[in-house]
This record gives sequence, structure tokens and C-alpha cells, in this order.
Amino acid sequence: MPKVEKERASLSLKSYFQYDLNNLKGDFFGGVTAGIVALPLALAFGVQSGMGAIAGLYGAIALGFFAALFGGTRQQISGPTGPMTVVSTVVVMTAVQNMGSLEAAFGTIIAIFFLSGVFLIGYGVMKLGTYIRYIPYPVVSGFMTGIGVIIIILQIFPFMGQKSPKTIPAVFHELPKALTAINWEAVLVATATIAIIYIFPRITKTIPSTLVALFVVSGISGWVGLNVPLIGDIPDGFPELRIGDMSLDGMKMGLIIKLALTLSLLGAIDSLLTSVVADNITKTKHNSNQELVGQGIGNMAAAAIGGLPGAGATMRTLVNINSGGLTRLSGIIHSIVLLVILMGAGVYASQIPLAVLAGILITVGIGIIDYKGIRHVKEVPRADAVVMFLVLGLTVFVDLIQAVAAGLILASVLFMKQMSDQAGQKVKISPLRSYSKEIPWDDEHIPAHIMDKIYVKHLDGPLFFGFAPFFQEMAKTLPDIRVVIFRMKKVPHIDQTGLYALEEVIREFETRNIAVVMTGLQDQPLRMLRRINIVPGMIPEQYLFPSFEACMKWLEEELSDASQEDMHAFFDELDNVRRQQKLIPKYRL
Repeated sequence: MPKVEKERASLSLKSYFQYDLNNLKGDFFGGVTAGIVALPLALAFGVQSGMGAIAGLYGAIALGFFAALFGGTRQQISGPTGPMTVVSTVVVMTAVQNMGSLEAAFGTIIAIFFLSGVFLIGYGVMKLGTYIRYIPYPVVSGFMTGIGVIIIILQIFPFMGQKSPKTIPAVFHELPKALTAINWEAVLVATATIAIIYIFPRITKTIPSTLVALFVVSGISGWVGLNVPLIGDIPDGFPELRIGDMSLDGMKMGLIIKLALTLSLLGAIDSLLTSVVADNITKTKHNSNQELVGQGIGNMAAAAIGGLPGAGATMRTLVNINSGGLTRLSGIIHSIVLLVILMGAGVYASQIPLAVLAGILITVGIGIIDYKGIRHVKEVPRADAVVMFLVLGLTVFVDLIQAVAAGLILASVLFMKQMSDQAGQKVKISPLRSYSKEIPWDDEHIPAHIMDKIYVKHLDGPLFFGFAPFFQEMAKTLPDIRVVIFRMKKVPHIDQTGLYALEEVIREFETRNIAVVMTGLQDQPLRMLRRINIVPGMIPEQYLFPSFEACMKWLEEELSDASQEDMHAFFDELDNVRRQQKLIPKYRL
């Protein structure tokens, strides 16, 4: 390597690992809090996977450390998650069915986990992270809701104090028999756990309610001597290196690759969705491809010690950020906290009732369900609703990868039909172009004295899922102006992802005190904006204009130098309208 390139590489590494001590306190408290929150979830996910509580803890420690160190989202906390655990359970179940027992299948299981990490690194190296954001919202919504439903259904038996079947059809098939042998003490324990998780935050949010439920309910159960199944023995001390145990014998290579691909694709989607949430809160920008590499390294490390695979965890990441964590150090501290707990708490963790973990997992499943997408199912275009329910049904009853594949195919076919319909009506279809210098349309005449206070954005063609990233990027890079005018007369259609992208853009403008007005809205876009309360919840009716000329007449008065008081009243009026609206939707990924 030439000397200049070596110096550049050295400087790059220094900038990557350098640390600002000014945020040491925030990173410490963020990491400690995230570690405490992660403990009960790691134990619960380990039990659900079929590999035991310790596998969840091992996965949280290894993945959390290495994904934080090498990933592309500085605030991200990684570990076993609900969606990844659902797929891990399928991996364990399939391997056991092929090889007879968990002990015989263990080497194959961790080999599949390890291979999924290799695939994740490959996605990052090939820069595929950039393309995952183009997955349509209805596909993500149906998939995440399906994952939530799976988690809840699989906890029905543990909720009743019994061992759960591994598949959804088996749960329903054996449920009548199980109802005749309910362990009511286990039901009481699980119900109390759920109640504490939801009620305790009303008292204080300083201490995570999940942790309170874990300690309080487990403590009372042990003190009273309730007859409920327990986790059982949990090893303590450092985990063993299990690379030598890996084996690909006993299962067809095609099945192994399919399972590893399923884990890796889900891990990529799960992690990058969490990265987007972190960006929206901290106003930073993650490196999606670097994040995939970090997740891959973390999952390989987790597999090497017999731990569960995982991804970026939204709840734990938010806890970290809200507690002050802003850099990689917070994720590393989170893993160290879990390691310290592992070194001395195994004997106590073994006494945790499985019904407590069932209660925790039921709340996790409830939290994963996309209520926003379900709530708007009657308002969004019918095609989007069909895609969402198709993916939901296939996720729960068929296969996760087949569900996503079918959703993407159907969404693409429906989109192509919409494009064909529009082409038949001679509507010009084109992507959003560079907005640094918009070329004025023929009817645009903007007075010189307000030219520097407004920005005109031309939208040409339907707003659909492919436009969302460009649309949202626009809000972050506009110059310092007072009003943005969206010219909508050439937008005949807007889908669910387009609606939510528009909502995010408007929220971004709100934070910068920039008003949004629209001209020339057609029937379908206007109907969609009203159905989910963007109009009038975020854009009052009086800021919709039939023509650009009418809008200019209004703006000349509002933005004239002699009417500053009127301009303040303009924003006050806008704020009052928003406060009066009780149904303003909140965007959630």
C-alpha cells in the first residue's frame, strides 16, 4: 500500500474511534439503563427460541458490543429482538426435527446463525443497505404486525403454565386440550407481570417497568411458593467459544442457506428501521451499509459463543438516547452491564417463572403491532390495504420471507398498474428531480420582494413509495425560508407511504417554523390527506389554494416587510389549529 494511502487509512481509523469525553456521563447512564432494560428481554427471547435463557443473554452481550463498535448508527443498541427470535425459533425447531434433539442439532444451529452474520456483512460490502429503504410501507406494516401476532400466540401456552407448541397451527390445534389443564397460578403471575409493565410508568418512568415486573413478580412468586414452571439452571461466568461445534451435517444445504438468508434479511430490515428512528430523534444520519457490516460482525460473534442472533432494538435504542447515550460507548457499556450480571446472577435468574417471561413477551408482541397502519386501513388506497393483510396473513401462517417476497411482488404489480392507468390518461410520470434550482412553470410569476422568503416545489406524477426517501431528504436540506409551496396539480395519486413521507416532511418544517401551503390539489390526494387528518390537522384548509395565482396574492400580503405582526399571527393561528386537532397521526416505523 502506498504511503499516502496508509496515512489516509490511519486518519480514517482515528476519526472512527475517537471519542469526545464531553458526553461520557450521558453515554454511561444511557448504556447502564439500556443494559437493565435488555436483561429481562434477553432472558425471555432465549427461552422462546428453545435454546434457553442463557442463549439470549449471550447474544445480547456479544451482538451489543460488536455492533456498537463496528456499526453505522452511533446510538444503536443491538441484541435479540422479537422478529429475530421468531425466526431463530424456526431455525431451532427445523434443526431439531432433522437431527433428533437440541444437543445433536446445536452445531448446525449456531452454524446457521454464524452464516447469517456472514450474509449481513456481504450486504454491507455490496452496499445493499441503501435499497432496503425502498420497501413499501404496507409490506413493512403487515410484516411487523404479523411478527407481533406470532409472539403473542406462542405465549398463550406459557401464559397458562404449559409448554408451547412450536408452530402456530399446532397452538390452535392443541389449545382446546390445554384449556382443560390451566395452571391458574401461572395465569396470575403472567397477568400481574403485564399489569405492572403497563401501569408502573404512570407512577415513574425512571425505573424500567419491565425490570420492575421481573423482580417484583418473581420475588413474590418465590416467597409465596407458587407452583409455576421456572427457567431452571443458568450457567454463570464467561461463555465458552463454540466455533468448533459448528456443523452443516444433517440438513440439506439449500435449507441451511434459506434459513440463514431469512435471518440476515430480517436482521437488515429490523436494524435499519431502528436506525431511521434514531436518526429522526437525534437529527443525525446513519451509514446503512456500515450498520449492516457491524450487525454481521456482531451476529457472528454471538453465534461463536452459542448466543441468539439479533438486530438493532428500537425500544432499547430509544431508552439509550433518552438517557443521554449518543455514541458507540453507550452500546459497549450496555454489553458490559449484561456481562457483569451474567457473572454473578445466574443462580437468581434460574428462579424466574416462565409465566413472567410470557407476560413480558406478550407486551413485546403488542408493542410491535403497527396500529397506525391498521387504524388507517379504511382510508388508504385499497391496494395498500390488500398488500398489508396479505403480508400479515402469510407471515403468521406460512413463512416470513415468502410473506415479504409476495408483498413486494404484489406492491410492484399494483404500482405498475397504477402507472399504466396514468400513462393511459397521458399523465407525465417522472421522479422527483434535483430541487436546488427548480425550473418555474409557465404560470409562475413570483414578486421579487418575496422571492427569497418562499420555496416552490413542483411535484410531477404520483407520490408513491419510491419517492419517499427523496421527499423526506428535501425537508432537511432546504435553505432558510418562511413558506414552502407544494404545487400539486400534476399529482393524480398518493399512496400510503407517500402520505406518511409527506407527513414527515411537514413535521420537519414545523421544527424550523416553516409554513406549508398547497396549490391545485386533485381529488384523490386531497381525499387521502383529509382521511388521515394531515388536512386540517397539519395544514389548515385556508392554506389550500385552487391556483398558484391565488396563493401569490395571499403571500404578498402575509410576507410583505410591512406586515411582520401579521406573520406572527399567521404562525400563531397555525399552532392553534394544530393544538385543537386531537387526531393528528404520529408516524411510527
